[in-house]
Amino acid sequence: MLDRIPVLALGFRPFYLAGAVFAVLAVPLWLFAFVRGVPVSEHLPGVAWHSHEMIFGFAAAVIAGFLLTAVRNWTGRPTPVAGSLAALVALWLLARILLVTGPAIPAAIVDALFIPALALAIARPIWRSRNARNYKIVALLVALAMANIVYQLAALGRVPPELTTTAATVALDLIVILFAIIGGRVIPAFIGNAIEEATPRHLALVEYLSFGSLLALLLLDIAAAWTPVSAGLWISILAAAALAHAVRLLLFQPLRARGNFLLLMLPLAYAWLPVTFAVRAFAVAGLVPSSAATHALTIGAIAALMMAMMTRSSLGHSGRALAAGKAEVAAFLLLQMAAVVRLLGTSVAGKHYFELLVASGTLWAVAFAVFLLRYAPILVRPRVDGRPG
Repeated sequence: MLDRIPVLALGFRPFYLAGAVFAVLAVPLWLFAFVRGVPVSEHLPGVAWHSHEMIFGFAAAVIAGFLLTAVRNWTGRPTPVAGSLAALVALWLLARILLVTGPAIPAAIVDALFIPALALAIARPIWRSRNARNYKIVALLVALAMANIVYQLAALGRVPPELTTTAATVALDLIVILFAIIGGRVIPAFIGNAIEEATPRHLALVEYLSFGSLLALLLLDIAAAWTPVSAGLWISILAAAALAHAVRLLLFQPLRARGNFLLLMLPLAYAWLPVTFAVRAFAVAGLVPSSAATHALTIGAIAALMMAMMTRSSLGHSGRALAAGKAEVAAFLLLQMAAVVRLLGTSVAGKHYFELLVASGTLWAVAFAVFLLRYAPILVRPRVDGRPG
C-alpha cells in the first residue's frame, strides 16, 4: 500500500518536505526560547539544541533526500522507497521529537541511529555497482555519524562536555567537504549543459588546494580539542582555502549563469564558501566573533546550496521544467538576506543584537515557508509526466 503513496516514491520527496517544515518551525522555536531564557530541550540546553538540530536535524534531512535520490542515478540501482523510506523518515522524526520531549538516553540513541541507517541505505547500491567514485560519500556519512555520537556522549556527560562544540565544528567541516564535492560536480556540469558558450573546467592544482585545505581545517579542528593551534597556522590555512575556493568557483564561469536564476543559485551559494573562510580568519585574528563565520557558512553557504538543490531536483524529478519563478527567487533571496542580517547582528550590531537575531530568524523561516508553499504540492503528488519517482 505504501508504494502507492507519491511522497514515498523517492527519497527527495519526504526528506525535502520534512527538512523544510523543520526549518520553518525550529528556528522560531529556538529564538523564542533564547529570548525568553527557557530551554527547548532538557537534554540539549541552551544553544546546544539549536546547533545540534540545524546540523543533525535540518541538514541531515536534506542530505538524506539528496543522496537517496542521487545515488539511484549514479548507480542505476534502487534506494529505499515506500516502507523502507517511511521507516527512515520515521526514525529521523522520532529523534526530533524525543530530543525535545523524551528522556535523554533514548533520545540520544534514536538520534545517533539515523545517519548510520542512511549510510547503509546508500552504501549498498554504491558497493554493489562498484561505484568507487562515491565511496568517499559513504565515508563522509560514517564520519558524520561519529561526530553525532561524540556530540551525544558529550551532552550525556560520558565525555568532556566541551566536545559538543568540537563535534559540531567537525560535522560542519564534513558537510563542507560534501558541499565541495557535490558543488564541484553539479555547478560546472549544469552551466556547461545549459549555456552553449560556457566552458567551465577544473584545474588539478586548484582541486588539490581546495580539498587539501578542507582536510587541513578538519584535522586542525580535531586537534584543537586536545592541543593549542597557533593563530598563524589557522589564518594561513583559512587564507589558502578562501583563495583556492574562490579560484575554483571562477573556473566554473558562474557569471555565464546570470540570465538563469535557477542555475545562478548554485554558484551564489558556493560563493559564500570563500567568504566564510575569510570571515573565520578574521575571527581567529580577534576582529569578529567566531559565530559570524559559523552563520556565514550555515546560512549563506550550506542552507543556500541546499535550497538551490532542493529546488532544482524537486522540479527535475517531478517532470517539471527547470525554471525559477517568483517563489524560487523570493525564497532564495530571503535566505541570502537572512545570512547578511545574521552577520550584521553578530559583527556590528551591539545593542541591536537581539533585534537583528530575530530579523534573521524571521527571514530564514519565511524563506522556507515560501519554499513549502511552492513545493509541498509538488512533493506530495505524482510526477506530471507519469513516470515513476
